[in-house]
Amino acid sequence: MNVNTNASGPDPADRDDDRRDAAAEPRTEQVQTQVWEQEQGAAAIIASDPDIAAAEVGNSTDAPDAPDGPLVDTFERDGVTVTTFGAVDARALEQLMRCAVASAADYAVLCADHHIGYSQPIGGAIAAEHTISPSGVGYDIGCGNKAVRTNILAADVDIPAIVHAITRSVSFGMGRTNNERLDHPVLEAIRNADLREQQKMTHLAANQLGTVGGGNHYVDLFSDEHGYLWVGVHFGSRGFGHKTATGFLALGQGLQFTDHPRELGMDAEPTLFDTRTDLGQAYIAAMQLAGDYAYAGRDVVTAKVLSILGASAEEEIHNHHNYAWLENHFGRDYWVVRKGCTPAFPGQTGFVGASMGGTSVILEGQDTEESRRALASTVHGAGRVMSRRAAIGKTKRVRVNGQSRVEVVTAGLVDWNAVKSDLTERGIVLKGGGADEAPPAYKNLDDVLTHHTGSIRVNHRLRPLGVVMARSDVHDPYRD
Repeated sequence: MNVNTNASGPDPADRDDDRRDAAAEPRTEQVQTQVWEQEQGAAAIIASDPDIAAAEVGNSTDAPDAPDGPLVDTFERDGVTVTTFGAVDARALEQLMRCAVASAADYAVLCADHHIGYSQPIGGAIAAEHTISPSGVGYDIGCGNKAVRTNILAADVDIPAIVHAITRSVSFGMGRTNNERLDHPVLEAIRNADLREQQKMTHLAANQLGTVGGGNHYVDLFSDEHGYLWVGVHFGSRGFGHKTATGFLALGQGLQFTDHPRELGMDAEPTLFDTRTDLGQAYIAAMQLAGDYAYAGRDVVTAKVLSILGASAEEEIHNHHNYAWLENHFGRDYWVVRKGCTPAFPGQTGFVGASMGGTSVILEGQDTEESRRALASTVHGAGRVMSRRAAIGKTKRVRVNGQSRVEVVTAGLVDWNAVKSDLTERGIVLKGGGADEAPPAYKNLDDVLTHHTGSIRVNHRLRPLGVVMARSDVHDPYRD
């Protein structure tokens, strides 16, 4: 497919004066940076160095007390109807507004787990009629969660043995732990992709199908309130999606698909495509193919864990949370770009994971006015309160036995040994992970969900039993 690299989203200068010049500000009492103390597990350490904290969670290091009830606010700003949940990170709100205004959006949402992201904040959703944003969807196209309730009771399972078997059968980080090669219909779809550049990624896609990667991606084992064992996974489209996103970000800068886009910083202007152009349609098709690949990967991994368990799936919940959908809201069709948001239409279920030590949930969207204002969007996780660097400390990359590893030079704010000891005492079997994914680096999911009680309900609470992740010193450029 040939795409027009000059096609772009609508020019903000073409918008009505009231959209361009409106100066209404959100309520100041709602605009407060949040750094929540984790109440569970090892003692939380809240970032005290503003330079480090600002790297990922905003500019303030104040830690307001958790509110007793939901914080939900809706206001008009720059011609956009904005709904926020929870205490608002000012920098994340500015990112949201920058993207919404540039997209000629009518609606924007900040979920309670939000924090700053690349261009569009994590936990942010934007609805525009004719604009789609590769920077809004992000590099990990189709990143999402899948959860499966099995037909066996957790008490009947040797969790340490299953965790060990998962680490031997499922590949984390870069590379594979075995020579397994999978055949799947999604690979045939990639071979025949409309976009020639995606066709060329078939070998990469085949090599990484069913691999989990690093960062905050995982395979977890849980027990629900009835004692049934659940399997939960979190990851996306791996290198296939990353290279697809990178190519379109380059096209958005007037470069070639194979060029590396210019680094523009976390607060970059959004990359926008008009959905009525060839370029916009090419991105939509490529994004959807990457989303299919992400779904396939999560299906493969959950099936493999079920095979290890000798169990069957009694219930399945599967969602993207980095994606764009064409949806109807308030009687009009919009492209809704969700970055770190779980779709939660009335009756739709979603799996939302907590930190490695917290209780995760299966939730369901409700038919309420608050849900409509939220664009049927809710949280995708607990949300970070400190950057990876703040948690781990200063690091450098070294090679050990031919393998690239990250070595800590200066200690971070999380005592990883204390965290591991706490998890062990609580009966949680951990394999992999690191200080950057420890409970103190995240908000408390129950606190976050408090702000969304008017739009979702919790159907199941999932207590962690086993957590399998890549080690934090494993380099994975496609992790998150």
